[in-house]
Amino acid sequence: MTRGIGLSVFASVLFAFLYYYASLLHPLSGEVVFGWRMLLTMPCVALFLLYSRDWHLVTTLFAEAKRRPLLWVGLPVSAALMGVQLWIFMWAPINGRGLPVSLGYFMMPLVLVVIGRFVYQERPSRLQWTAVGFAVIGVANEVWQAGGISWETLVVALGYPMYFVWRRYIGTDNLGGLWCDMLLMLPAAAWFVLSVDQPFLAFEVRPLLWPLVVGLGVVSALALVCYIVASRLLPFSLFGLLGYVEPVLLVVVSLILGESIQDAEWPTYIAIWLAVGLLVLEGVKRLLTFRRYPFDANPSGNTEP
Repeated sequence: MTRGIGLSVFASVLFAFLYYYASLLHPLSGEVVFGWRMLLTMPCVALFLLYSRDWHLVTTLFAEAKRRPLLWVGLPVSAALMGVQLWIFMWAPINGRGLPVSLGYFMMPLVLVVIGRFVYQERPSRLQWTAVGFAVIGVANEVWQAGGISWETLVVALGYPMYFVWRRYIGTDNLGGLWCDMLLMLPAAAWFVLSVDQPFLAFEVRPLLWPLVVGLGVVSALALVCYIVASRLLPFSLFGLLGYVEPVLLVVVSLILGESIQDAEWPTYIAIWLAVGLLVLEGVKRLLTFRRYPFDANPSGNTEP
């Protein structure tokens, strides 16, 4: 378990480092950085699938596509939903919008609680409903102060849950489905890289970009692999709790990059953080129950990122 915890925390640190890393790739735009990330990460993930003997998940999915016409529409939609999330992750820190995106990551698990209740007929606990209540207070403050929630926050807080729900609906919520999403994103990634005027001029002006872009792919692939391995080594409850490390680090990186939380925004952040704290408390309770009564406790969920 110690190895799993270390890998999970290391993956969160690497994802947060990617958040900062994007700012080092000037003068490349967020779209170009996203394109290079996809072009270099996908082959590395393919190598990991081969090494871990999980490539059969890909071949099985291709075989199912012949029998299930839904996948011909479902997979492109899944790839588009994921592509938007990976794009905004690279775009936000470059354009000074890191804090709204990090707030979206804090709100995402709360949205998942609501989806679990009304889509999958799950029964949230009192603590979970209390957490949702705090989130509502935070959102209400943001609407009152700013006239609405920023689109960046909504894209993450609503977009990622939509992606998870869609993957479960079409039956591709595994590593094979994740790789296929990345594969289908390659044309868009190549377009982002090549559609700008003189796409390699920036590399001639600043040769350091070449090793930096290669490093982007390596760090991205390493973070994803560590995340995947950690999900297999840890109980779901503990793995879910450690997932809150990343948005905390994203806030830190955003502040380092020069963003700041305005006075009127503090009630929103405090309310959301209290809500997340309640979810963490709920997770700790479930983890302790699972350890004490491993055959009675039944923590369920998807350990697939």
